[in-house]
Amino acid sequence: MKKNLLLISGILSVTMMMISCGGNETSSKEKATKEEPKEATVSQALSKGIGPVTSLTLAAEVNTEMAAKGDEIFKAKCSACHKIEKKFIGPSPKGVLERRSPEWIMNMILNPEEMVANDPTAKRLLMEFNGAPMANQNLSEEEARSVLEYFRTI
Repeated sequence: MKKNLLLISGILSVTMMMISCGGNETSSKEKATKEEPKEATVSQALSKGIGPVTSLTLAAEVNTEMAAKGDEIFKAKCSACHKIEKKFIGPSPKGVLERRSPEWIMNMILNPEEMVANDPTAKRLLMEFNGAPMANQNLSEEEARSVLEYFRTI
């Protein structure tokens, strides 16, 4: 039974890699899995990643308009692979700002291919999530920033 479940999970992961990660939330009957562990070192946790975003300062208050737009983008383009409360095909975004820098998150959204190829944390996540790379959704920096703002609300 476990082998069949692993085989089906592997096929699903490969299939999801081949198609866009857009879509609707799936059934709430999905099995919950444990959350992604905290980073092993402070230097990795503070990494800015690889990509166009080198510096980003978040305001003290969440921009609710931007967060609402980010919620819409997340539901349309990210929710097929990322679930708020648990690991799925990709990690849960809940608490991601406690695990990663804002720059790292933005660069992962905007530049997933290079991040997976060259960033140690992204490489580790790729292996942790059965080799299922994050699909590049070709978001603009403004859209990615809206998704990041949404992450601040969950």
